[in-house]
Amino acid sequence: MRFLKACRREKTDATPVWFMRQAGRYMPEYRKVRERWTLLEICEEPELAAEVTLQPLALGVDAAILFADILLPVRPMGIALSFAPGEGPVLSPAVRSGYDVDSLRDFDPREELGYVMKALRIVRKELDGKTPLIGFAGAPFTLAAYLVEGGPSEDHALVKAMMREQPALWGRLMEKLSKMSVRYLSAQIEAGAQAVQLFDSWAGKLTREEYVRHVLPHSKAVLDGLSGKGVPVIHFGTGTGPFLEDFRDAGGSVLGVDHHLLLDEAWHRAGSDRAMQGNLDPAALRGTRDELRGAIEDVLRRAGKQPGHIFNTGHGLTPDTPVDNVRAAVDLVHELSA
Repeated sequence: MRFLKACRREKTDATPVWFMRQAGRYMPEYRKVRERWTLLEICEEPELAAEVTLQPLALGVDAAILFADILLPVRPMGIALSFAPGEGPVLSPAVRSGYDVDSLRDFDPREELGYVMKALRIVRKELDGKTPLIGFAGAPFTLAAYLVEGGPSEDHALVKAMMREQPALWGRLMEKLSKMSVRYLSAQIEAGAQAVQLFDSWAGKLTREEYVRHVLPHSKAVLDGLSGKGVPVIHFGTGTGPFLEDFRDAGGSVLGVDHHLLLDEAWHRAGSDRAMQGNLDPAALRGTRDELRGAIEDVLRRAGKQPGHIFNTGHGLTPDTPVDNVRAAVDLVHELSA
């Protein structure tokens, strides 16, 4: 499987390609499912989650990523989760005091997130060894950001206030989330995930000092905890350019970078001992076919045919992405890199 070979920095016949949010609202098949089911209902029903996970394989991608949500683990921790139309996730109660942190429950993901594990087992059986399966989780900081803010935030003022003013409390929260993330991803690997990705979606909201002092040790704890599991671990963050070397130092066998960095610069800074995932601007998939080809050629040129490149977008696919362009992008990556 060329995806797994690239994760190990082995030579491949062509550059493997998959996309974040490749199972989602840009696909008519998914929109039909959403006419009957909410996002959380799809996640909770393993057969539905498996169906949606498998839909993008018709486009020729080299890996499947489980359809789920990074916030699923907050529910067994005792936090109510809902999705407000046009506003994103809402978490209640927000976690802002010592009592709130201490009230977060430890749980066994094999039991209380058993529907995720069942979906993984279904997909792995359907794939029948032909396409690798990726599991994932939110990084401790990204989960903490949602928990403390109670939902998405532009400035993350409450999170940063806790970091600065209550560092001991912040450390307790992050330690609890780190241990949970190791258990959750380990359970996914046991259930059939052949690679896992740790998403730090909000890391770019931090300064380098904030990341190094308040986040890096906890992400490292997760990534170190997975290092002996025998599967590639992708560490992806957005906006990590100002502290890419520190982000790399947190760990992971594959470094995922967003589209605000030039791929050759990112790889040079990260070092050739790390596989690199990225980093087409998702907006390129909404342009003309000629523009798309040029953007893909640029990413591949910057990769320089080094072993260990996994082609992806620098962020998730958007709902207005034409399906035909996604299919064309997959074909172009394979054609131009062969």
